[in-house]
Amino acid sequence: MHSYRPAPVLEALGVCSEDEQLYRALLARPESTTLQLAEATGWPAARVTRHLRSLIGLGLASRTPGRPARYTPAVPEAAVELLALRRQAAIVEARVGASVLTAEFRAATESGPFTVIRGAEAIAQRYFQAQQSAQTEVLVLDKPPYAVLPVEPRRAFGVGYRMVYDMAALVDPASLTAARSAGTSFRMLRDVPLKLLVADGRTGLLHTGADVLVELGPSSLLDGLLRLFELLWQQATPLIYEPSDGPLSAEDQQLLALAAAGLTDQAIARRLGVAQRTVERRMQRILKALDATTRFQAGLRAGQRGLLTP
Repeated sequence: MHSYRPAPVLEALGVCSEDEQLYRALLARPESTTLQLAEATGWPAARVTRHLRSLIGLGLASRTPGRPARYTPAVPEAAVELLALRRQAAIVEARVGASVLTAEFRAATESGPFTVIRGAEAIAQRYFQAQQSAQTEVLVLDKPPYAVLPVEPRRAFGVGYRMVYDMAALVDPASLTAARSAGTSFRMLRDVPLKLLVADGRTGLLHTGADVLVELGPSSLLDGLLRLFELLWQQATPLIYEPSDGPLSAEDQQLLALAAAGLTDQAIARRLGVAQRTVERRMQRILKALDATTRFQAGLRAGQRGLLTP
């Protein structure tokens, strides 16, 4: 029969599992001696002594005067707060150091604001890092083929996403549903010209080959790519909707948006996972609801009423 051992809770703050195990033992037995802790944990006294030194260094325990030496655990709330503050300070220091290392790297390679990253694994890691470090907004142009997995929004508090997908990236109902459920503001466009991710308007990741990524810092090229994104964003068709009190349901809005993006009834039916006859019947109902005679007129009137706004 296996003995129960609580899951570690302090690992994220740099406390190893054995240190935490001894800290928990000390919380249950304040004022314990080394021998008493050895008996409680089943560890050799030397091992207990080693981890007690670690706990004292972390601020999780203190030694009381007198002999034999006894050890007192720190109050968990105060100890964890101290550990968290230390970790935050270390993160700030690491970020400062990273900027210095980046400057040294670019000076050595004479790459200026550009860095070339090769290999699917390194590219996927850089995509992840760029999204994790974003503070305000992430912009994405997405199209197949994919040497690495497509960009998946990794939303942090206060960070917004705007994504423009190539139609070919949403080739089936499942991919369209997954994109909609991501909770991002996204649009669809025929023939997106390139794959791009820009974090906070300062870091750009431009996919230039199957396993080649160019990272861009602040530069005239990055400024040009940002302007290109805004132009494509205005041209793209929004495909995320809120339920409306108007004449169109959310499903009708989606169907009309797909039609406005240039898809045929057959392609729309395949995208939505319904029969083509169902699409045709729903489209006739939409035309009637908007008092329109053509799909173009229906799309125009829906846009004027704000029914195609994400």
